[in-house]
Amino acid sequence: MLFRDRADAGRYLADQLQRYAGRDDVLVLALPRGGVPVGHEVAQALGAPLDVFLVRKLGVPGREELAMGAIASGGVRVLNDLVVSELGIPPEQIDQAAERELRELQRRERAYRGNRPAPNVRGRIVILVDDGLATGSTMRAAVAALRRLGPGLVVVAVPLGAADACNDLRSEADEVVCASTPEPFFAVGMWYDDFSQTTDEEVRQLLGQSSEELTASGQPAIER
Repeated sequence: MLFRDRADAGRYLADQLQRYAGRDDVLVLALPRGGVPVGHEVAQALGAPLDVFLVRKLGVPGREELAMGAIASGGVRVLNDLVVSELGIPPEQIDQAAERELRELQRRERAYRGNRPAPNVRGRIVILVDDGLATGSTMRAAVAALRRLGPGLVVVAVPLGAADACNDLRSEADEVVCASTPEPFFAVGMWYDDFSQTTDEEVRQLLGQSSEELTASGQPAIER
């Protein structure tokens, strides 16, 4: 065990990101749900806004564990052209999968953000946060989707991850901060004393709390 819980992990990770503290062009985007308690601590330590970045995998029909692409916040769709081509997946099947996942993504965005639009990331330093990296597939999809929205810099930041997953992401993000890469890795949850599931309500509370903390500190509101 490395961390007591996700908040403890977030404080540890924030120490590795202090070079981004106090800047008005930094935005912390957490991958729900488990990444939000981590991201809250990071955003608080850096004096940066916090929001969520949702990613939904598009599974190959009949082999849903294999990703043929992903959709993400901001209406972004990313396809794995190699998988689509090799398996001969027709466009209508991709559209059907995207429509299903879009409904769930929109439901989650309403649950977490209400009627507020997604933040404007264009030209900003965006720190993508999760509670850990095992294979890194979800984070890779998040980076690819975020690129389509025009950020100035994409920083992947996790308190711990498998060394291979962290290294693989270095070719896709501008910077990767894996605060710890324990060996042997096995699974993210084994490095937490408390790895209980984060609820939708906890996500909403942390987003609201982060906004209140930012306002109280006199920092500018998140740009949307």
